[in-house]
Amino acid sequence: MEGTNPVNKKLAAALSGGAVLAMALSACSSGDDNSEKLDAWAKQVCDAVQPQAKKIEAANAAIQKQTSDNSKPEDVQKTDAQAFQDMSDAYKAIGAAVLKAGAPETGDSKNSEKKQQDAVKELNSLSASYASLKKQVDDLDTKDQGKFADGLKDVATELDKLSTSGSDALKNLEEGDVGKAMAEQESCKSASATPSATNG
Repeated sequence: MEGTNPVNKKLAAALSGGAVLAMALSACSSGDDNSEKLDAWAKQVCDAVQPQAKKIEAANAAIQKQTSDNSKPEDVQKTDAQAFQDMSDAYKAIGAAVLKAGAPETGDSKNSEKKQQDAVKELNSLSASYASLKKQVDDLDTKDQGKFADGLKDVATELDKLSTSGSDALKNLEEGDVGKAMAEQESCKSASATPSATNG
């Protein structure tokens, strides 16, 4: 089974980069006094993000676990496809939560609204990317070890791109007071404290 193992390890490594993205929503700066409205906004977003961040972590862990030398292609395919589906759903849900919360109250409503819309767009685009990775994995030929390994390599390459393509819009959304307000929310603290899986 030597064929798929190194590739699947690469997949797991690329994925842990993607998990960082969910944590990007969990700002870690310490806050000053924030307006009540901003606090309410941060609480709404953080509370919605926390279960999704856990879902992404779990999907990541499932792929990590499936990287042993004796993993069968069928098992790898099943696990990876499910993980990508979960990630797609999670990013979509985070996008919906940010959309529902509206633009944060920062005193610069126009800029704030643009940042919020950009973040929603970015999250939805990530959701679509993971959905297309799931389809790619579903279409792999598990009967042919060589073809399967090659197909996984393509998936790992796409994942690499995904994990490096930015969470810039998210970072922009949580600059300044918004980030401070999010940092004070228990749910954001616990989301960002989740240890991400390390790759040996």
